[in-house]
This record gives sequence, structure tokens and C-alpha cells, in this order.
Amino acid sequence: MDRLSNTVRPYAWGSTTAIPELLGVAPTGEPQAEMWMGAHPGAPSRLTRTAGTEQPLTDIIAADPERELGPATVEKFGPRLPFLLKLLAAGAPLSLQVHPDLTQAKKGYEDEERRSVPIDAPHRTYKDANHKPELICALTPFEGLCGFRRPTEAAEAMAVLGVGSLKPYVDLLGAHPEEAALREVLTAILTADPAEMAETVTEAAAAAERLGGAHAPYARIAHHFPGDPGVIAAMLLNHVQLQPGEALFLGAGVPHAYLGGLGVEIMANSDNVLRCGLTPKHIDVPELLGIVRFEATDPGVLRPEASPSGEELYETPVDEFRLSRYDLSPGAAPVDLTRSAPQILLCTAGAPRVGTLDLAPGGSVFVPSDESVEASGTGTLFRATVVA
Repeated sequence: MDRLSNTVRPYAWGSTTAIPELLGVAPTGEPQAEMWMGAHPGAPSRLTRTAGTEQPLTDIIAADPERELGPATVEKFGPRLPFLLKLLAAGAPLSLQVHPDLTQAKKGYEDEERRSVPIDAPHRTYKDANHKPELICALTPFEGLCGFRRPTEAAEAMAVLGVGSLKPYVDLLGAHPEEAALREVLTAILTADPAEMAETVTEAAAAAERLGGAHAPYARIAHHFPGDPGVIAAMLLNHVQLQPGEALFLGAGVPHAYLGGLGVEIMANSDNVLRCGLTPKHIDVPELLGIVRFEATDPGVLRPEASPSGEELYETPVDEFRLSRYDLSPGAAPVDLTRSAPQILLCTAGAPRVGTLDLAPGGSVFVPSDESVEASGTGTLFRATVVA
């Protein structure tokens, strides 16, 4: 078992205070968006196995995958950690985005490789051949957009704004079956004349600010992304507010965006993102329209299922990751966390003891497969692993 040293990514949308407050350190004044825990090559965690020598977790795993991950994990997912764990702190909206399924990711990656599109090119869509299902669990009140709402609800949200240039979208949403209506309207929004769309967004944002209530989020989004078509696309989606401990699972093809709050996020170890708006980055509209699932969905807020062992599990339909939580109480018997799979344990509150290590909020450890480990003390501990 090893204590991890992790990288904090300074993306522009990050909160300047949320992660420092959790870690108990002074803010730098710069955005601190995500703290990565895992073996993603973009920012692998680091650990010290030999005194004075810090190594990336990627190198540790590559040197002996079966010892670190376990034979079953290597056989199922290959010789790399299948998940990436993050602390995510949104101080401003993230891009409106969607992720491919495994078949789509493999096909898209192979196509761009065949066409020799540089991996770091701004117009590159597929950074790897993996899918990217993800789960976000709120540590503070957390706001986001997740999945399409019913076309009639989206039409009502647009119509009440009283903006004339939105009327064609309102009419389309009421004139076709669900899938066709959502597809046609999203396509129309993303392919509209930029100058005309900017004017529509400005008028819609002003109306949303006057109305307030359920329309207030669109005014806030437009404040961060003036003139962006994603502001109008956001009206097609479910607005979700999570309370601490609640979570959202985001599968392939589901459009979503995080708007604000601090959470624990876990995902398959991938970086494949197709953007729909709320971003200055490249938007590949034809590819995007082939990935999005045009169906109205319930966002499906998840609450953990408790077990007699004290583990509270967030059930998801994927095998690459398994997220659970332990609320440790003073004086209680130690909890056995030994598992035939790799684990990352993250403290988000209190001062639990994991094996021989004392953790503070934001502290984390990597536990190789089958290594004996117990947790005790007081605090909240998140456990990231794979489905065995």
C-alpha cells in the first residue's frame, strides 16, 4: 500500500477555493479543477516504493501488472489500471459533452490513426480506443445537466422566454416523434448561423434572467459563454441538483454538463470527449450526431446501497470501475478492505487510518490486488476499484 501524490489540473472552469478548502491549504488564486488519482498517462499519480525515489504509478504497474492489478484484472482489461478517480471542483460550467460507446471509440480511434491525425491536434476527436462511462458523487450541493428531457418540456422552456428566433425550435419539438424532434432541433442549433445564434442567445439569456426560477441556470450559463449555441442546447436537457452523497451515472451517448459544485468522479480510463457546446474547442457536428442517443431519459439520481459490512455502494452497469463509500465511526471495529483487485482509497472527511497510514481530507492511497488492508478511526473514505 502506498500513499499517492496527485496532480491538480488548472482548467479554466475550476473553482479557486473548493479543492484547497478540502485539502486544508491556502488557495493560489488560480482555478483548481480536478485532482487526478490513478494511472492515466496525462497526469499519473506518484508514489515512493524505494526511499527517496518517487515513481509514476504508470511505471509501477508496467513493471509488474499482475502483482499490482491481479491476474483477473489484467486478463479482463489488459495491463493498465482500468479507472481514473478524480476530485472535481466546478466553479463554472464545463463543456456540454457526450462520450462514445466502446465500439464507436474503437472505430473512431482507428479511423483517425489511419488518417494520421496528430493525437494532440485541436480537431482530433478520439484520443484512445476506449469508452468513457463515468459517475459523479456530490460532496457539496452539485448542479448539472444530464440527458434529454421530453420534447414538450423543452418546448415549454423555450416558448415562455418569448424570443421570436426560438419559435422554429419550439415548433419542431412539437411536430415530430421524440427521437426525430430532438435530433432535428440539436442539429439546427449547432449548424445555425453563428451571428444569428449569438443574438438569439443574448435575447434568451436576458429573458431567462428576468424570469428566474427554473430559467436562472441558462442566464448563468450564458454569462460564462455569451453567444454560445450550447446555451440553447442546454434547454433540451434535464437540470439536476444533487445533494451530498447523491450521484449521477453517465453512460455512452448521454449529453451532459457539470455546472457547479465539488464531487468525487470516477470513469473508465479514457479521454474521449465529443463536445456539443459551452466551449471554444472543436465541435465535430457530424460525428457528434452519430454518437448522441436522442431519447428522453430520467437522470436517475443514485443513492448508495448499504451492506452489513458498512460499505455503501453506487451501483453502475460497467465493470471498469466500482465506487463505494465508508463512513467510519470512532470506536468501531476496523473494516477489512482487502480485495482481489487494485484499489484507490480517498479520504474526503475526518482522519481515518488506512493500514499504517493516517489520512487527511484529500489524502489517497493505492492498494495492490490481494494486499491486506484495514481502515479504522473517524471519517469518510471512498473506495475505487473494479468489478471483480
